[in-house]
Amino acid sequence: MKPQRILLAGGSGFLGGELAKYFSALGWEVVVLTRSPKSRTDVVREVVWDARTVGDWARELEGATAVVNLTGRSVDCRYNAKNRREIMDSRVNSTRVVGQAIAKCKAPPRVWLNSSTATVYKHTFGSAHDESSREMDSVAEAKDAFSVEVAQAWERALFEEMDGRLLTSLPKTRRVALRTALVLGLGRNSVFPVLRRLTNLGLGGRQGSGKQFVSWIHEADFCRAVEWIIAQDELAGPVNLCAPNPLTNAEMMGGLCKVRRMPFGLPAAEWMLELGAFFLRTETELILKSRRVVPGRLLASGFEFRFRQFREAVADLEKRMTART
Repeated sequence: MKPQRILLAGGSGFLGGELAKYFSALGWEVVVLTRSPKSRTDVVREVVWDARTVGDWARELEGATAVVNLTGRSVDCRYNAKNRREIMDSRVNSTRVVGQAIAKCKAPPRVWLNSSTATVYKHTFGSAHDESSREMDSVAEAKDAFSVEVAQAWERALFEEMDGRLLTSLPKTRRVALRTALVLGLGRNSVFPVLRRLTNLGLGGRQGSGKQFVSWIHEADFCRAVEWIIAQDELAGPVNLCAPNPLTNAEMMGGLCKVRRMPFGLPAAEWMLELGAFFLRTETELILKSRRVVPGRLLASGFEFRFRQFREAVADLEKRMTART
């Protein structure tokens, strides 16, 4: 039998790398769509695409089990006009072109998983959001108006739009929006090594008020959840990719200090974060927005997390990172 095939569009980054390793280990054929393909020593193939137009890459979709679109310019930047345009266009245009390519397939992929974000939900210190929540308004104190706008446009491109028309031409392909929280891992562009360095420098205290919630998921559970979603035919529409137990920023930073055995962590007031964000060319919304999100549909479908608590997740990552050095 031919192996199952998965396409990772925009799969050259941290999450794409983890998924490529995971599915390769399962014996799947893995194809990464990237602007700059390179030769590799593993079994993964890289194929060129521009994330805007249907090209030769679209042939890889024929008969594939799944396509996962991870494309999107990093949001770790200042939200000036140029960066805003690139953040929005990279997400919406890549989503639309994947839809266009699938619509032309004779044997389309069984499932299309498209990146989205847990940031789509309203900033809250109250009850957690699951997929039934319709609270998706921006909040001035979270400074998240642009991020919410991007998230909503991203999902419209997946579920509704293609050249201004409804995507009714994809009846054979199940579509899932991966509303992904903070993914904790060791790879390039993962946040864990950054938080670990801050903790080592004695800067592992609360950030801002410390009351804002952080939703997260361990990289192993992220990959396992993607495999699970592919296999569960009833899972379509939005799915929250996050662990069941979000925690406050103060609890997160305190947990990191305990794992690193640091006796203290200096706090950072909001004005300090604003100053630091200016010099680091990023935005404080990434830290200050309260994202309290739970994986309602994953749990209801029977998915079992290996890492349900933040402390056990970072302890695992710390053990693995220490073993590398």
